[in-house]
Amino acid sequence: MAGGSIPHFQNDAGHPAIDIGVKEFMCTGANPPFDHPHVFLDMGDDNEKVCPYCSTLYRYSPKLRATETSPAGCLYIDQAA
Repeated sequence: MAGGSIPHFQNDAGHPAIDIGVKEFMCTGANPPFDHPHVFLDMGDDNEKVCPYCSTLYRYSPKLRATETSPAGCLYIDQAA
């Protein structure tokens, strides 16, 4: 994703799978203070990737934009202190 920022996704609701519109992203687990280390994940040639920390299955969907998720609401937005 050169030239842009890497989207971060979270899974507060405990969804077994989240569809996203990018193949390179960061997983935060849940929102702070329940997050895990923010880990960079790259699907490469695959269309899905499991986070090694929280076991969320992320699936690539070309129908979604970089900041969209299905189910909705899984984009992580950093809250400034």
